[in-house]
Formats: sequence, C-alpha cells, structure tokens
Amino acid sequence: MLKWIRMCMPQTALAGLAALLIAPGTAIAANGLGHPLPKQMGLQEAATPIARELHAFYDLTNTIIIAIAIFVLILLLYVMFRFSEKRNPTPSTTTHHTLLEGAWTVIPILILVVIAIPSFKLLMNQYTYPQPDLTIKAIGNSWFWEHEYPDHGNFNITSNMLTDEEVAEREAKGIPSPRLLAVDNEIVVPVNKVVHVLVTSNDVIHNWTVQSFGSKVDAVPGRVTSTWFQVEKEGIYYGQCSELCGLNHAFMPIAVRVVSDEVFNEWAGAMQAKDRKKAREILDKVALEQAGRKTVAESAGQ
Repeated sequence: MLKWIRMCMPQTALAGLAALLIAPGTAIAANGLGHPLPKQMGLQEAATPIARELHAFYDLTNTIIIAIAIFVLILLLYVMFRFSEKRNPTPSTTTHHTLLEGAWTVIPILILVVIAIPSFKLLMNQYTYPQPDLTIKAIGNSWFWEHEYPDHGNFNITSNMLTDEEVAEREAKGIPSPRLLAVDNEIVVPVNKVVHVLVTSNDVIHNWTVQSFGSKVDAVPGRVTSTWFQVEKEGIYYGQCSELCGLNHAFMPIAVRVVSDEVFNEWAGAMQAKDRKKAREILDKVALEQAGRKTVAESAGQ
C-alpha cells in the first residue's frame, strides 16, 4: 500500500494539475461570447485585455488551490496508513523538526508571493485609466439603467428589459435576444476603442457589471465611480446589476453593442439628430449581420 501511494503521488498530483490547467480554457472556449449559456461551467469568454488578465489570474489561483488540496489529501492518506496503530504501535517522541518547520513557514510565503505579483499587476492595470476615446455616464435607477454620451451632445438612452413577448418578436426577426438579458435600447460603443464609464445612481446602490469586459463597479447615490474597457471583438455583451437593490433587482440588465467606427458614427449622428427610429434600424441591421457571422463561425467550428 505504501509503495503504491509513493508511486502514484506524483502522477496523481500532475494529473490533477493538468486537468485544472486544461479545463478552465476548455470551459471558457465553449462558453458564449458576451452572455451565459445553459449548463455553462467556467467564465464567459474574455473580450477585453483586463478580462483576459482576470482569467489568467483565476486559472493561476485555482491551479495553486487544487495542487494544495491534492497534496494535503495524499498526505492525509499516507499518514492514516503509515502511522496507524497497527503499523506504528510505538509512537515517536519527536516534537520538533527544524527542516520541516522551516519548510511549512517558507513555502506558504512563496505561494503568497506567486499570487501577489500578478494580483498587484492586475489591480494596477484595472485602475490605470488610458486616454479615453469615448466617455459614457451610466446611471442606475429602480429598476433600469440610463446611459448618457457627453462626448456626443449628451443624448440619453434608457434601457429596460424586454418582456417575453418582445423577445419572441425580435427572435422572429432573426435577432438573438436572450431572455432576462435583452433590452429595448442597447448602448453602443466602437470596437478597439478605450471607453470610460462614469457610474452613479439616482436612488439606491446598484452595480454596473459586464462579465466579458471584466468590469464591475458600484453605482452609489451622490458619488461617481468609474471603470474602463476596450472591447476587441464586435458583438453584443450582456451584464446586469450585481448589487441587491430591491424588488426588481434581477430585471435590470445591461446590453452593450460593439460595432465598427463607421456604424458607431452613423448611429451617434442619428441619436444626435433625435432620429431614434433610424438609430434603431441601424442597430437591427447590425444585429442581423453579427448574428449571421456568428452562425457561420459556429458552423465552421463544428
């Protein structure tokens, strides 16, 4: 038995680490871009540099956690077998072991250093704001979001969650509209541009969260907090209020449509001209095009 444990210990540990290293990437690759999928495991696909760093840090910490868990499990099994009363009728009287005591002090410190370095780097990148190409002000309300574009005439967009009937109507047109996530008016940003989001609230504390961006910030009444992102892929990205804010907390989603510079300028021009019908037609056309490209990509992947 002891020989078997010694033989299997490195293989088991390596197998566990390999599974952990492979599994998160596999799960993320299988998840939807910008929204969750049924039976999803793992994080949503990263769409920004910050989200990619978050995923890498997530994988690192989970690798360390599982490696420690496997090591402790094997150690427990070994101790239970090797030092059972039957195999060790005369217990050792040893009370100190300098090398062992030094190891269990130094190794945890080294593990913390390995975790701390990328953690501090990630925090610095999250809170070092590049020069913005676009600024949006997000305002939480009970229970919907408003977004203003101060760089483009300060026009306002109010986003309310679509009802089941409205979801069915848009799906019939071929426009993907996830239930409980799709909204009547999406906010629009250009691809590969740095976007600053100033976040506040008109009533209670809300939270502006878009998972694929790695963005999560409280909306506090009387205060302005902020986040930033730079989306690298066109498409639509969904988020939600992530602060328990009241009765309809679960029903105030966020939808961000990422488009080309040309489409964004055309859409912003229509909004500045207060031609919301034209702006809606532009987005519906883009939504159909993006849905078509996604279908082709999925077919090619299969």
